[in-house]
Amino acid sequence: MISSDRDILSQGSAVSERMKEYGALVKELHIVLLSDSSHRLRETQLDKNVWVYPTNSLLKFFRPLNAAGIGKKIVLQKAFVRGRSVISAQDPFECGWAALKIKEKWRLPLEVQLHTNPFSRNFSGFQNRIRKLLARRVLRSADSVRVVSEELRIQISQLTSASVGVLPIYIDKNKIVSNKISFDVHARYGWRFAILAVARLSPEKDLATAIRALSIVRQTFPDTGLLIVGSGKEERKLRSLTKKLSLDGYVEFAGWQENLASFYGTSNLFIQTSFFEGYGMALVEAALSGLPVITTPVGIASELQDSLEAIIVPFGRADLFASGILDLLEHNQMRESMRFNLKRAIESKLISKEEYLEKMKANWELTAKSVPINK
Repeated sequence: MISSDRDILSQGSAVSERMKEYGALVKELHIVLLSDSSHRLRETQLDKNVWVYPTNSLLKFFRPLNAAGIGKKIVLQKAFVRGRSVISAQDPFECGWAALKIKEKWRLPLEVQLHTNPFSRNFSGFQNRIRKLLARRVLRSADSVRVVSEELRIQISQLTSASVGVLPIYIDKNKIVSNKISFDVHARYGWRFAILAVARLSPEKDLATAIRALSIVRQTFPDTGLLIVGSGKEERKLRSLTKKLSLDGYVEFAGWQENLASFYGTSNLFIQTSFFEGYGMALVEAALSGLPVITTPVGIASELQDSLEAIIVPFGRADLFASGILDLLEHNQMRESMRFNLKRAIESKLISKEEYLEKMKANWELTAKSVPINK
């Protein structure tokens, strides 16, 4: 497996525990981790049959090249057998390129994981343009592709001859609903109506639209505030916009949070303004917590019924987001009905951890057999 998630080496982290669960599905799991020498990571045996190999690259540019080199050595030294082995890339970008080089060297089948839509018109910027080129090449050469939504499956199926399957991100419903609430956002921030956004502070999340929508809403309901949970490079710009619109005290930046129970459990509404999402885990968590949702048609939101399960708004339309918020503010019954319908719809789409792991293992087995043992 080729990955870029350094939390794999954070003891007790969700991703570290998930890798151990993946290891239980196979004889051996070897994870090559894209990293820099400045991260000071060490080769680690994560579990009895799970090993992690950081690339410790001198420059970020060298990470995929170093990952490919490490991966090729692992395949040779561990005597991987065709028909019983798989290379899995966490993404079709840098990880995918490294995995493809290993595939080309040893003729092992390649599974590519895809958690976002790299071919959205909003997947922009110089780095993302390069990633689009990488993704096209990697997907064309993949033996199987695993995506998180039906919307992605339809789009990716047009770009590759590989089998494309849908496996949503596993979400532990019981953990979400049983988490204890330790504070009330209304008491903490002094608002009557609290709107919640949970997202990285990055351009594709378009949180500026949420801030502009709040400015419109407060003309009618001045006791309304926006709580933004997350961190990222856009924070300075978003704080500047908040100040420009005279929203100091009504937009709060809570930063990255480990436990979101109190935010989900005591807010009044969840807002998602993203230009694209692979799945939309924060939306799912909000829905399971009983929040009504206003969102753009991205990820799992594209499968929801507008005005029945959520309010679906076009990209960048602060005026329409504001209109949706005002509707829910003014009509309690609508708010209650929508949150009930949404929670029921999301619950119907969830799968158990056992089913999730079984499907993952089945795809690995099928992918492995796509290259005969004697080829």
